[in-house]
Amino acid sequence: MKAAIVGGGVIGGGWAARFLLNGWDVVLYDPDPEAERKIGEVLANARRALPALYDKALPPEGTLTVTTDLGAAVADADWVQESVPERLDLKHKVLGEITRLAPDSAVIGSSTSGFKPSELTAQGARAIVAHPFNPVYLLPLIELVGDAAECERAAEVLRGIGMFPLHVRKEIDAHIADRFLEAVWREALWLVKDGIATTEEIDEAIRMGFGLRWAQMGLFETYRIAGGEAGMKHFMAQFGPCLTWPWTKLMDVPEFNDDLVDLIAGQSDAQSGHRSIRDLERLRDDNLVGILRALKKSGSGAGGVILGHEAGLLEPEQGVLPVTVSRVIPQGWTDYNGHMNETHYVELGSQATDRFMAMIGCDAAYIAAGGSYFTMENTVRYLAELRAGQSVTVDTQVLLGEGKKLRLFHRIRDEDGTLAATVDSFMVHVSLETRRSSAPSEEIAARLAAFVTAQAGLDWPEGARR
Repeated sequence: MKAAIVGGGVIGGGWAARFLLNGWDVVLYDPDPEAERKIGEVLANARRALPALYDKALPPEGTLTVTTDLGAAVADADWVQESVPERLDLKHKVLGEITRLAPDSAVIGSSTSGFKPSELTAQGARAIVAHPFNPVYLLPLIELVGDAAECERAAEVLRGIGMFPLHVRKEIDAHIADRFLEAVWREALWLVKDGIATTEEIDEAIRMGFGLRWAQMGLFETYRIAGGEAGMKHFMAQFGPCLTWPWTKLMDVPEFNDDLVDLIAGQSDAQSGHRSIRDLERLRDDNLVGILRALKKSGSGAGGVILGHEAGLLEPEQGVLPVTVSRVIPQGWTDYNGHMNETHYVELGSQATDRFMAMIGCDAAYIAAGGSYFTMENTVRYLAELRAGQSVTVDTQVLLGEGKKLRLFHRIRDEDGTLAATVDSFMVHVSLETRRSSAPSEEIAARLAAFVTAQAGLDWPEGARR
């Protein structure tokens, strides 16, 4: 599959990274002589962040080509994403050229944050709005606006690269999310202009309070809880009258003059000027990965999107020694020494055990029916350092598989094949009803016996106790 990205700024670069790291070939069109350097820096951050969301390996990375030839960029493309500056005359010109040069089968999306599809296509171009959020390679939301059939076709592609398409029912200026952001932005400008709060204090109010709630429940579900047992009706009755009180200045806009710009810019420099933009991006990405992984644990909000995408990722090809883990080490697994903390070697072994259990039929359905394996003992050998961003694989050898007993030997290797650790795990099958040891089902016993037979000719692994 091929994606053509037209415009290599912050948003275009993020689109390129999202497609590329999900296995698509990407051609980036941008006349800027610095385009290759800029996209390289965006990709470095994306490669560090996106794979860290997943506990399975993403597809092999596609190929990236940077060109100043628009025709070559969009030729044979399955998806074309326009991400040029937010000027309607420029978008008319670029989208007209894309429509003329791209295949009729290609989805043509515009990253516009404000223009409606009817405005984009007023001069004959073919396009839908596909409005993302920065960083595109991490945040899943895409607002789709335009022809219903084309939006559904686009949505199918976007789900395949781990995104959450939201089809906006009617076209409207600024779509859905940016209308909220504009309202908050206006009120924030008034608070700074009137000397009530600084830029830093406003950011603290968001990130220490309601921003954390919004990340997992949004607006209405948050307010439903605020209504207590009586729910949303009680909340509306209690706080509805406030809508007529002069709490905000959302209907007014402060005069956008040099004084206001200097005031905002000065406070922002004082707040964050000691960090480079790339440092801030990496800080943002690390925080987002941590938040998204926490949401993934419960399946809430954007975490559910990641879970769904991960479930569809291909498993590695299996041999006599099955590969039970193939993934990237997330930043949150490292410690003050800059390498992976010892607890996460055990976590890799645990993930390998879970995967092997599923391979023999001890999956979620079996566990829900009342059977499982409980770990009785782990022996870990630490042989080499592992660092954030490294790809690791784990293969698994069955040392014992009879009756209630299961013993697995996991070898953890880095991307170069170096043996970094081994985890020797001994387990017993239990009944979740009695919480006591019990025999596994006949089906699981048979599948386990097949692995024992297949691996019978393997040597006893070094480091495993007899």
